Amino acid sequence: MNHTSTKKVGWKLENFKKKTKKKFRRAVPDRDNWKMWFDEVESIAELFRGYLPYYLVIALPIFIIISPANPVAASHEFPVYRMQQFDLHGVQYGCRSAPINMEAKALSTWSSSRHCVISKIQDLSMERFKEISEKAGALVVVLPSDLTALSIEDRQNILELEDLMMEREVSIPVYFTHWNPSIDDVLTDLSTTIPTTPQPARGSALETLMHSVSANGYQIVVNTHQSHTRTDVSVANIQGKLGGHGMEDKLPTVAIVAHYDSFGVAPDLAFGADSNGSGVAVLIELARIFSQLYSSQRTHAKFNLMFLLSGAGKLNYQGTKKWLEDHIDSIDGSPLQNAHFVICLDALSSGKDIYVHYSKPPKEGTATSNFFQELTQAAKELNPEVKVELMHKKINLADKRMFWEHERLSMKRMAGFTVSALKSHQDYSRATILDNTIDTESIAQKASILSEALARYIYNLSAEDVFTENLKVDETAIEGVMDFLVAQPRAAQVLATKQNSLVTSLQSVLSRYLKDVKVSHLVPDKRDPDFSFYDVTKATVNVYSVKPAVFDLFLTFAIVAYLGLSYLCIQNFSLFYGLVARVSVPAKSKVQ
Repeated sequence: MNHTSTKKVGWKLENFKKKTKKKFRRAVPDRDNWKMWFDEVESIAELFRGYLPYYLVIALPIFIIISPANPVAASHEFPVYRMQQFDLHGVQYGCRSAPINMEAKALSTWSSSRHCVISKIQDLSMERFKEISEKAGALVVVLPSDLTALSIEDRQNILELEDLMMEREVSIPVYFTHWNPSIDDVLTDLSTTIPTTPQPARGSALETLMHSVSANGYQIVVNTHQSHTRTDVSVANIQGKLGGHGMEDKLPTVAIVAHYDSFGVAPDLAFGADSNGSGVAVLIELARIFSQLYSSQRTHAKFNLMFLLSGAGKLNYQGTKKWLEDHIDSIDGSPLQNAHFVICLDALSSGKDIYVHYSKPPKEGTATSNFFQELTQAAKELNPEVKVELMHKKINLADKRMFWEHERLSMKRMAGFTVSALKSHQDYSRATILDNTIDTESIAQKASILSEALARYIYNLSAEDVFTENLKVDETAIEGVMDFLVAQPRAAQVLATKQNSLVTSLQSVLSRYLKDVKVSHLVPDKRDPDFSFYDVTKATVNVYSVKPAVFDLFLTFAIVAYLGLSYLCIQNFSLFYGLVARVSVPAKSKVQ
């Protein structure tokens, strides 16, 4: 490289330095500009002595910290159904409380009466329920979305649990709800709130503490009033008849009875498909068949047929009691006083065989004994696989509950029995929220056998001489009745009103086939009622996402520290300004 080239490179370097200095002078303000800028900052600092900056600097960050990341997920709302509550002959049954406002806990993590336990019904054993009812504050039971998909073991456990729950008075509020994604999320969070396995490693205590601070909690709120005794209770009986050929008052009578209400651990979940929707469907089908026979002069039997759909059957058959008092104890004559026997229908679809339950064995040659023979013979001819078995059970006056409807008749010294597909009166399926499946084929089969036996008895003729193809049992009609009945809960509490749509519909159906169809109402005595109902049967639960109490403690410390730091910064802003000025201004001056 020669001298000329070296001189040219040096000139370019010097020119670059001059341009760089000019750029820095334009980029960095002089001291006057710095002074002007800090004066503006000082005027801004004056604003911090007002109220608005306090809100912006202090309140807004606090609200941001404590607000949930997803406000929609912080609250859930869904319907819940309260456990039974009623009084029967002075004895209290079911839960006695309704409102809830407690912290939610899982079945494995609750510890005191301040907690509301949430549990799937499959995980709730009888022992755990006893413990919860005595020590917890409330209970929410989650039912499967499809009750028909339960395993045999789970189903049996639920049946036994329902029976236990209804045999004791429960002081805490108990609600039931169906599974849904929201409640599943709540159960998942509650189950993972506290580690289920110990952590022996070093620092596990701190990890547990931090886990408890960061974990999600839930507050269960059922905002309803405390339950009160209802004063508008009115239980309906629906009755009609088919008068026999001749003078009705002097003709023998056969009565057919079925209670139309259902029973379960929660009134609004008791649909009663088998007990006793099947009994109602068979009674209506018998009314249809014999109304056609009685409409013809040639087949008009010399028997009165009486039909009754009774109310409050699951509560010691209060409707049947009222019906008997109106007819038997009345001074006016009633066809029921000349009754050969009364057939009670209950739970006819749950089994293949037919069981006839009675309290007093009939003597040979009596009307009841003859009908038993006709029933057995009809079953053999129509379906040899169906067996008819007689089941004898004495009435124990010391029992608080009546188990079969015919027991009301036996106490009046009337001949009566219950036809059922259940072998034992202690079968749990007679009073459960799981009773919601329909087997119309089995119901139609029982209806055919009963209609055949009853026709043979009152006509004293063979089946071929009475029935034609048009008089056969209509399975489609039975299916329609069953679909209508199972579409709504039929617990006595739900139906105990003066103008109930179900009662009106049943009255309308019977009016198609029977004469003198009427509805009579039973109103409990206000001074000494046989039974009492309460007004809260369902509600809405609100589940709020909250933090545990230890989180509030940590949040309090954080807020106090934040407020203190913010206060010091605002009150000593001049010192902060001086520190910034000493650090920033000299450094920029050097560049200049």
